[in-house]
Amino acid sequence: LAMLTPKSLLRHPKAVSSLHDLTQGRFQRILPDTTVPAEAVKRILLCTGKIYYDLLEHREQTQRDDVAIIRVEQLYPLRHASLDRALQPYRAGTPAFWVQEEPANMGAWTFLRVTLGEKLFGRFPFSLISREASASPATGSANRHKHEQKEILNEAFK
Repeated sequence: LAMLTPKSLLRHPKAVSSLHDLTQGRFQRILPDTTVPAEAVKRILLCTGKIYYDLLEHREQTQRDDVAIIRVEQLYPLRHASLDRALQPYRAGTPAFWVQEEPANMGAWTFLRVTLGEKLFGRFPFSLISREASASPATGSANRHKHEQKEILNEAFK
């Protein structure tokens, strides 16, 4: 397994697995959200990588139990059946969003939009929350990056 991750996740307290998971578990391509009551969910966020921990922290700080966060751990090949199972508990028509740190013209969004369309499995309107399209993956300014990250989180939890 090749794992590409930012340094910030190497020691992140929530980015851990138990010894049992490592010895008896297996790789999970899609990680459903089992921490919020499905009947209360008004928004579904799908993401991969580091942004998950930012979304989780924001959800905990704002005490939002009406937003589900589903992690897509393997983008290709995308397991449609696994993703459909993760979405099963939620009401049809609940808006779903792909959340990414990358600008709109980068990252996984284009692939997912082509693969999944405007509605996930014909039931969930599907759109993007990200930085504006850009020629560069980063602004080069730590302050600007923090501001943009805050905007992404605010948009995700509208």
